[in-house]
Amino acid sequence: MRTVSTFGDTLRRLAVDFGCLFRVIYALMMREIHTRYGRENIGFLWVLGEPILFCAGVAILWTAIRPSHEHGLPMTAIVVTGYVPLTMWRHCLAQAVKAFEANGSLLFHRQVTPVTIIIARSILEIFGTIMAGIVVSCGAMFLGFMKGPQYYGILYLGLFFQAIFCISISMIFASLSEMSDLVEKVMTVFSYLSLPFTGAFTMVSWLPPKYRWYMMLSPSVDNIEMIREGQFGLNAHAHYDIFYSCWINLLLLIIGFWLTLNVRKYILVQ
Repeated sequence: MRTVSTFGDTLRRLAVDFGCLFRVIYALMMREIHTRYGRENIGFLWVLGEPILFCAGVAILWTAIRPSHEHGLPMTAIVVTGYVPLTMWRHCLAQAVKAFEANGSLLFHRQVTPVTIIIARSILEIFGTIMAGIVVSCGAMFLGFMKGPQYYGILYLGLFFQAIFCISISMIFASLSEMSDLVEKVMTVFSYLSLPFTGAFTMVSWLPPKYRWYMMLSPSVDNIEMIREGQFGLNAHAHYDIFYSCWINLLLLIIGFWLTLNVRKYILVQ
């Protein structure tokens, strides 16, 4: 009976701890929305409005200047399925730099930690980008430029892996930017130079066979290939490795947590 009681107490404590963690993250997300967008005009709707403008603008531009189909796939759907996860990654990366220094005063609260700060920022960007992608996709389908997804399961799996990848990268670069100012200086250059290796504007099957293996080393490429197979079905000829995506994203997440848990001594509170 004592063992059962101890186990039950442990579960209750875990439930309380997780409940507190979720409330802290939610409160940080609300604070971030109010700080970034204010309470005037449409306020928090800019969480969706900003990614919608980016995704819709790029989709319209590419649809206008490029052929309607490329490699047998509709151009609008190619852009949407590539630019939405790319926007998710770039926004998470941009909001990660010096995130702890900007919110350093909150660390005086015992419940607030560097981990909760970066997770709250990342979830906010991921949620806004995914919702923007849904709005843009629905608009494109309504206008006849896109069809509905063929395989929802692999599409959701690709989005899940991309979200984990974005959170991991946010943790890593948020911590590194506190440890060295050089990271902040080179971040913009890094984000642009890495664009060809995100898989956003090309597919692995379009490349010469000898280069495909190198592209698939990028977790983002595997994730976007999954998303595109979910959208286009077998017509996409997608190349990805779910086992590789599992362990590489887990490895990045562990590295991100380790750096974030040890970054507090580098944070300068203004």
